[in-house]
Amino acid sequence: MSEKLAFGVDSEVGRLEAVIVHRPGQEVANMTPEAVERALYSDILNLAAVDQEYDELLGVLRRRARVFEVRDLLADILGDATVREPLVRRLCAAEGVSQLADELLTSAPAELARLLIEGLPLRKDNLSRFLSRERYSLPPLHNFFFSRDSGMVIGRHALVGNMANPVRGREALLMEAVFQHHPGFEGRTVNLRTLGGDVAGAAIEGGDVLVAAPGVLVVGMGARTTRQAIDQLIEHFRREGATQHIVVQELPASPESFIHLDMVFTMLDRDCCLAFEPVIMQKHHFDTVHIHIEHGRVVKIEEEDNVPAALSHLGLDLEVLSCGGHGDEWVQEREQWHSGANFFALAPGQVVGYGRNEATIAELERAGFAVIPAASVVDGEVDLDQAGRCVVTIGGAELARGGGGCRCMTLPVRRGPV
Repeated sequence: MSEKLAFGVDSEVGRLEAVIVHRPGQEVANMTPEAVERALYSDILNLAAVDQEYDELLGVLRRRARVFEVRDLLADILGDATVREPLVRRLCAAEGVSQLADELLTSAPAELARLLIEGLPLRKDNLSRFLSRERYSLPPLHNFFFSRDSGMVIGRHALVGNMANPVRGREALLMEAVFQHHPGFEGRTVNLRTLGGDVAGAAIEGGDVLVAAPGVLVVGMGARTTRQAIDQLIEHFRREGATQHIVVQELPASPESFIHLDMVFTMLDRDCCLAFEPVIMQKHHFDTVHIHIEHGRVVKIEEEDNVPAALSHLGLDLEVLSCGGHGDEWVQEREQWHSGANFFALAPGQVVGYGRNEATIAELERAGFAVIPAASVVDGEVDLDQAGRCVVTIGGAELARGGGGCRCMTLPVRRGPV
């Protein structure tokens, strides 16, 4: 990067200017049936098919914004000896393999970045290791292509995820290092430790944090983001003396497709959102709480009917479109399972998502979104600047089996104002 890029995300739908992604690699190809549950997967993905679908997403993103691949960003910072050694030793200590640090530190920056993501194979040079069923001494980061979860930009701050499962802890440490040390980025980096308070039981992941508007967050509370973490956010904004609204949406504990808020609710335009109605729109079935912080104190905590109603009280009136359409509950459930509510905004009223969710795509089309195949954007047949309100569709037959959608796979670090 020739000049510093300042963090800046004040909405979910402002025109995308810069985004961080991670292309799935050998860490996905090397999944085994034995490792599936430990890696938080429900199935083994075919990397060749994933590559084709991911190319569509990358091609669309590059037509709209600067796209940074996290492996390249890591290689950049690992070339700095003052960053490299402390980071590697910290990562190894966190995973109980401090003895691997010296070996890893002999690698060149790009190779070291690869090993930290794809894993370090177990060298079977003694009997215990020879008999071990483990394949890696440093496990692969199978979930890292869901780059949203390990970090989130809120306003001018980059908040590092505090992952709910230890198997994903290294992802957050790597993203934190990129935020803090990459010379091309400018902005304040914070995490739950720096926010103060007890981090025991406090977990927060980016899939649960939506920036609805300046000073307005919507935060999911469930399997991956806890009330303790939300309490720390409240205390942070209180100490900052900020005016801040936090709308908290309780999520079901199961099934696994409800792990994050963005699996049941995403914003499509200034005045339009997509919701999985059985969770978001059933009054008082799952708690929705509005917290208002003003001049360093909490001035209001009250229950709301649902997220759209809470946002309406803050001046954000949203048309609610239904994940899976309105006709059949089974269709709604099936499409939600395959990330049918998980769309990512390229600009106000321009989103990208999985074309496999046909009932959801039809719902968007009825609301005035033109349906555009990703290939038409990538090949230059369609100019997004001239396209108006639209949904760009990528295949998703294989990627969706990983348990996330286009929002999950993108970490925006800068958006234009709405």
